[in-house]
Amino acid sequence: GQLLLFFKCSQKTQYERMGSDVTMQCGSLDNDASVSWKVNGTDVKAQHRLEGPRLILTQVNLSHNGLYSCFQNPHGERRDTIFLHIGIPPRELTVNCRSNTYPKGFYCSWHQLHATYIPTTFEVDVQHDQRSLEVQKDSVHKNRCHVLFPEVFSSFPYKVNVTAVNALGKASTTISFEESSIVKPDPPERVTATPIRFNPRRLEVSWHSPSTWPDIDSFPLKYFLRYRPLIREQWQHVELSDSTSHTITDAYAGKEYIIQVAAKDTEIGTWSDWSVAVHATPWIEDPLPITSTTEVDPIETTTSPIPSSNAPQKAEPPVGRAARLLTFFSPLLLGMLLLFMW
Repeated sequence: GQLLLFFKCSQKTQYERMGSDVTMQCGSLDNDASVSWKVNGTDVKAQHRLEGPRLILTQVNLSHNGLYSCFQNPHGERRDTIFLHIGIPPRELTVNCRSNTYPKGFYCSWHQLHATYIPTTFEVDVQHDQRSLEVQKDSVHKNRCHVLFPEVFSSFPYKVNVTAVNALGKASTTISFEESSIVKPDPPERVTATPIRFNPRRLEVSWHSPSTWPDIDSFPLKYFLRYRPLIREQWQHVELSDSTSHTITDAYAGKEYIIQVAAKDTEIGTWSDWSVAVHATPWIEDPLPITSTTEVDPIETTTSPIPSSNAPQKAEPPVGRAARLLTFFSPLLLGMLLLFMW
């Protein structure tokens, strides 16, 4: 039990920069101590050298990551255990802020242009009118935070600073923006396109404003509709004030169309992304049913034999009209012949 406790307490984590030479010290042993090292339970095969109780690895990379253990000679007692993690310090970040819930608030997101390979945390500071605003971390996206607007129609810019921090260093990125420049709604929702009966060139398109937009009455949206037949690559566009429906009147008859809608605050900000595409085809007149003018005897149809193969069937020899007349007049001719002989 005491040995296990010593083992747990003696574990250490060591972070080192990729490409550097790394020295690991075996506990507090003297410089003349003789030790042997293992990584993940096997001998160290990477390029290295030993200097007393120290293991020196040269020009480390990600393959050097692992659990290193040192043992004192000659009896092989374990003296230290070190988790070695190779990484790089943080570098520049890209930071973007957007309000899809105007005028409620906005969110900022960021990502690193270069991987660090080791745990990295982020510190966010938002300033407005010489005071720091409360920042709330996103519950789903680790690289996102939310901020409430302290006021609406502010003339003061916002300044957002994001600092990436890990065991090897830190790096910061700062952006500034006006309130109006980051307003961008989410795309319209539940877009539908319906053909109009007896109108082969029309489609009725309708949609709903994005559910994330909190106050559509006080902050109305305008919409941008685009549509095209699948056979063409050029879009046709219609900009609408605040209506959530539009009738397309110049569709090609019988051609399938692809339709999308975008939204924007009527006064500030930028257009949303396009909605999910919907497909629709204008009304097509149903063809008249085909009726047969040939009468078929149902008895003949039901009693006709079904050929067992595709080979032509041998017909029965017909009873000719002449043969039937000969059969009918035979007794009469015989009587006349007898009378003539008399």
